[in-house]
Amino acid sequence: MASFSASAGSFSAVPCALKQNQVPNLRKASLSFSGKAFPSYKMPALRFRVSCAAKPETVNKVVEIVKKQLALPDDRDVNGESKFSTLGADSLDTVEIVMGLEEEFGISVEEESAQSITTVQEAADLIEKLLEK
Repeated sequence: MASFSASAGSFSAVPCALKQNQVPNLRKASLSFSGKAFPSYKMPALRFRVSCAAKPETVNKVVEIVKKQLALPDDRDVNGESKFSTLGADSLDTVEIVMGLEEEFGISVEEESAQSITTVQEAADLIEKLLEK
């Protein structure tokens, strides 16, 4: 588990990934792992995004649904970073993928959220968020 704190906010005790170019006005950040602190680092004008990854089993279920919906061969490499468009999905395919996810996980995805899903990982993250509610 890691703890991340910055002038724009603080996140702790969650397994998260930090991606560049997503959080505005971050100027200074410090990290600590298992209680060991590292010195603060003055950041250049960059943006970061903190995202918590879905469970591997959720990602695997989404991968299987996407492969089935798009009739992809079993040997086709599909993972969390796979973009629906790269896999050959058009907007109708994406709607059908979302419908399959709703059925499999017993959730309801609002249209606005459904339109923002572009990767397998985003779909898995949204599913876990909806299941938590």
